[in-house]
Amino acid sequence: MRVLMIVNDPPYGNERTYNGLRLAMNLTRNHDDVELTVFLMGDATLGAKTGQRTPDGYYNIERMLKGLLTKGGRVLVCGTCIDTRGIAEAELLEGVSRSSMDELGNLTVAAERVLVF
Repeated sequence: MRVLMIVNDPPYGNERTYNGLRLAMNLTRNHDDVELTVFLMGDATLGAKTGQRTPDGYYNIERMLKGLLTKGGRVLVCGTCIDTRGIAEAELLEGVSRSSMDELGNLTVAAERVLVF
């Protein structure tokens, strides 16, 4: 099953991104038939930046995204959104790809489930 998860909220400050990625991790870990793509847009793109340091015992979005990539998930970021925030592609986690609204549109049409966080 093709699942597209669109994440909009910042990586920290509320738990929407955290909870969306918890679900994404569960899907990749427990459902072999799921082909998952996570599309980060708006302030969520900040979660794909390397070098995040969080206090001990606090969740870390960078580590969560690395885990998704390791499990075969695909992580894309909105190119316009990272440009607006001054994030260079070289600052993105390894395995995260720059994308576009055209690609998001195509992924949306092809997905069997679209989840928005």
